[in-house]
Amino acid sequence: MHPATEDPVVASMTGAIGGPLGEWSLRGTSWWTPLRVVTVLATLAYVLGMLLDYSCSADNWTTPGNYEHLCYSDIPPLYSLRGFADGLLPYLQAMPSGQHLEYPVLTGGFMQVAAMVTTAIDSLLQVENRTSLFYFVNAVLLFIPFITTVIATGLVVRRRPWDAAMVALAPTMILAATINWDLIPLAFIGLALLAWSRRHPLVAGLLLGLAVAAKFYPVILLGGFLVLAIRTARWRAVGLLVAGTAAAWAVVNVPVMLANSEGWSYFYRFSQQRGEDFGSIWFALTQAGLPSVPDERLNLVATGLFALLCLGIGWLALAAPQRPRLASLLFLIVAAFVLTNKVYSPQYSLWLIPLAVLARPRWRDFLIWQAGEVVYFLAIWWFLVGYGVDDVSALTGQEYSVAILIRVLTTAYLAAMVVQDVLTPRYDVVRSDGFEEDLDDPGGGVFDDAPDRVTLGRGRRRTGTS
Repeated sequence: MHPATEDPVVASMTGAIGGPLGEWSLRGTSWWTPLRVVTVLATLAYVLGMLLDYSCSADNWTTPGNYEHLCYSDIPPLYSLRGFADGLLPYLQAMPSGQHLEYPVLTGGFMQVAAMVTTAIDSLLQVENRTSLFYFVNAVLLFIPFITTVIATGLVVRRRPWDAAMVALAPTMILAATINWDLIPLAFIGLALLAWSRRHPLVAGLLLGLAVAAKFYPVILLGGFLVLAIRTARWRAVGLLVAGTAAAWAVVNVPVMLANSEGWSYFYRFSQQRGEDFGSIWFALTQAGLPSVPDERLNLVATGLFALLCLGIGWLALAAPQRPRLASLLFLIVAAFVLTNKVYSPQYSLWLIPLAVLARPRWRDFLIWQAGEVVYFLAIWWFLVGYGVDDVSALTGQEYSVAILIRVLTTAYLAAMVVQDVLTPRYDVVRSDGFEEDLDDPGGGVFDDAPDRVTLGRGRRRTGTS
């Protein structure tokens, strides 16, 4: 089955390109395979995103112009603010203020490489604006993890390579891909899920460990694997995954930790001490004038709420009538994390995009969710135009809180659709895509067609084939 016949949104758009696939394409004789088409679309979308940032580059990334033109990025200011412009080494050398880099080691290494490339280009060409050069060097380098994420997503489920177009063309992927360095962990997660789908758990673990070394949140993905291991008793594969994750993380982090524990640990201390921040439901409460959680209790409340949601996801995984697909659980876990987190930055939506595509590749629901993300993307910058500034035209705190609520509700809506697929497997298009009957978990690696060992409630034991 192809997207033009499966998805009403895609079907409604095919008239502009001549209608659904014809006999020639169905025979597989065309050079333009789905993955090649998606790769071209991804490249064009990424270039479009860079072009949208041109006005900020021309204006030297000044405030409030970067907010008004919707092209803010963390990359340019951190070039000088974190010592890269002065040749300081992250983690090993502190800035004059005594602060260290607030990013995990692998991301810091990527930033250092970009800074070295920037210096080399500047020494050859004598550019006028090294800050903008640093941004574009990063943007070019980040294209590698971006295209890796797209391709890996398209390969996880062999039968559905065209689903990766949703990653490539997601509006917030175009708008937010280069706000920060979040594409780096996405690429490693995508490769890890690809390795897992091909039943290479140790390789998957090593790749997931690199994702955790780039951005710590991917460690929560292990919860999805563990709860499915409980239901299927596939402990050996999951054990290799966990061991590989720990080993890869240690190889990257331990040398830096031994060289300067103070600089290495700053990221973790910063995350622990951080209070409520932009985009979070906690910040929305404050801006709306409602009772908020005191800073000294925020970590406990946010972590506790996330833990409760994870318990609910775990119960769902064990009690569902048919074992949930791995991608569905991973999406729900990350969605629970971002919705309860102390900060919900615009680029955090990138964390969910590939998992959303693997969990529920339906354009209608995907675009509803993305519409909420775009609303928030517009709102955050126009709120920051007037944040701490008087007599400017900007969103009020109450208006910004409404945008946060819209984002939360649309994310919750997509999560609810995934839960519906889990509770009613016939709604899951990945399981009922017309290629064969009674699909279990395409792309699920050792979990695919595994027999059930532990179920709760009305969970149906699957005898499996292996």
